[in-house]
Amino acid sequence: MEYAKLTLKPPTYGNLITILSIDGGGIRGVVPGVILACLESELQKLDGEDARIADYFDVVAGTSTGGLLTAMLTAPNEKNRPLFAAKDIKSFYFDNGPKIFPQNRCSCLFSSIAQSAKLVLGPKYDGKYLHSLLRDKLGNLRLHQTLTNVVIPTFDIKQLQPIIFSSFEVKRKTRLDALISDICIGSSAAPTYLPAHFFQTSDSTGALRDFNLIDGGMAANNPTLIAISEVTREITRKSPAYNSINASEFGRFLVISVGTGSAKVEEKYEAKSVARWGVFGWLMGANSVPLVDVFMQGSADVVDFHLSVVFKALNSENNYLRIQDDTLRGTVSTVDTSTKENLNNLVKVGEELLKKPVSKVNLETGNLEPSKLETNEQALKRFAKLLVEERRRRHANHSETLKQSIV
Repeated sequence: MEYAKLTLKPPTYGNLITILSIDGGGIRGVVPGVILACLESELQKLDGEDARIADYFDVVAGTSTGGLLTAMLTAPNEKNRPLFAAKDIKSFYFDNGPKIFPQNRCSCLFSSIAQSAKLVLGPKYDGKYLHSLLRDKLGNLRLHQTLTNVVIPTFDIKQLQPIIFSSFEVKRKTRLDALISDICIGSSAAPTYLPAHFFQTSDSTGALRDFNLIDGGMAANNPTLIAISEVTREITRKSPAYNSINASEFGRFLVISVGTGSAKVEEKYEAKSVARWGVFGWLMGANSVPLVDVFMQGSADVVDFHLSVVFKALNSENNYLRIQDDTLRGTVSTVDTSTKENLNNLVKVGEELLKKPVSKVNLETGNLEPSKLETNEQALKRFAKLLVEERRRRHANHSETLKQSIV
């Protein structure tokens, strides 16, 4: 269907500003993969089988594994269409997850000691397969070439500050126009799991810029708020795509934020035991990496807290959909267990999440609680309809504007 191949017109021709955000979470990226496959399927029912997620969102944001998904859904192939359809994400993780996170098949005591020693002396995985995979899939594609605007957070360990790779900023700062593969490698370099990533870019004058990157989850494991901030800055700058939108019209945001699941329900850390931890405890306590867990979960929850309040204050709660499962337990909650059994279990998590009611975060307990009779799957169908209507509205208004300019 040729309609699906038409570039999404700027928000100035429509009523909404559409944002998709995808959390970090390692191998748990399978979960948003299932969710996004459902969304894209609904878009195709309304707009034809050629419809892709990138055709409907002004911004796609992702951190770590979410950044990888962002690249898969927005980087162009030789036909200038997305490299991957959402339905292909699951097989991508099944095919490559075990090679990115190779599992130790020996459960003997010696092996466990060796793994612990390796974790202390260096990252758990060398990242070589991931690097090679991304170089192969993304080639020489750079940030400015994505099919819609993208926002991918990273963290520069040398400067000790977040570095946001944004399609909006790259227009003004050419030094940010890095290879998408480098950006994804950097954003997914989770401390203790994968090595930090160094690369250089050059600006329009030829001056070099160094990047010393680790996982974007250190700053924004849930990148939704950063995506909204990037758009807000474009509005205040009166950029061409947003020049008819006032800074007071933030109720126009339509946001889908997809998590990768969490193990909050396990409540596996207690002050009495944590109080005795030193460096090794924070890195290896409770058969996990508590320090990383705290950073990742804390940064994700704060964003959801904030947006739940903001969208309610704007009387636009129906325009914000957060899909997350905080009831994961055991192996399925890990970021690197890539066995076939666990991958299948993650698919089940995503499928069951679609059937669960839409939930909102309880600002006192931090837990997700059902807020509507509507299921997540029903909400995605509703959002798909809104996205298709918005896209058609923009094309109609754009065509009308062209006719008037000719007359």
